[in-house]
Amino acid sequence: MSSSLRPPAQRPCDSCPYRRDVPAGIWASEEYAKLRRYDAETPHQPTGLLQCHQSDADSAVRRVCAGWAGCHESKGLLALRLAVLDASIDAATYQAVVEYVSPVPLFPTGSDAAAHGEAGIDAPAEDARRLINKITRTRNDLVQ
Repeated sequence: MSSSLRPPAQRPCDSCPYRRDVPAGIWASEEYAKLRRYDAETPHQPTGLLQCHQSDADSAVRRVCAGWAGCHESKGLLALRLAVLDASIDAATYQAVVEYVSPVPLFPTGSDAAAHGEAGIDAPAEDARRLINKITRTRNDLVQ
């Protein structure tokens, strides 16, 4: 079975919730809540890989979130281990995630990234609103 997810991009996308320079409030609270779950001890983490938010579910090119790969100690991620076992990713993608180093500053934890993002949900700043509009034009699966 070929892998369905590609390795992380060279740099986290411009709207990655793990990036320190992304405006607060661009994603829904449910999306930010997902980030915290990967901070848990390995047996208590989600079993699914975090995919890049720039791709919708129908996209032919889906990849592992670069911010997720750069933020977390990859060898401790339950989802990464399981993805190799069930062939959701191949060995090369696994290795790319484990070795990934972000060229841009990321939050040190998913909880820190989530807290930053959630702080702007009720009143996103102008730069956040511009990015939200860009995302909704790019993603086919988001309600407009």
